[in-house]
Amino acid sequence: MTNLLTILLMAPQGQGGQQNGWYSFLPLLLIIVVFYFFFIRPQMKRSKDQKKFKESLQKGQKIITIGGIHGRIVEIQDTTVTIEVENEVRLRIEKTAVAMDPNQTIGAK
Repeated sequence: MTNLLTILLMAPQGQGGQQNGWYSFLPLLLIIVVFYFFFIRPQMKRSKDQKKFKESLQKGQKIITIGGIHGRIVEIQDTTVTIEVENEVRLRIEKTAVAMDPNQTIGAK
């Protein structure tokens, strides 16, 4: 990567000093591109997938909340979800508190 940068920065200059100005911005542009593809884009994809998951919640589906509570959905309303945790104990939580499907956890078989 550094060899490519040195080759690009040591390229022959044109008639005026205008071309040198573009070469000085090249490392900055490369850094922006790297940040986009390695940090911003994957985060946007993760956020989009999580939004899709929250919109597709169904009655009877097992979920995990952001607090780590495992439960099964009993009732779905506009902004809240009622889950059953154990022995018919029911909790009403916000849809935004639903983190994931237990089948999507790392190491699940």
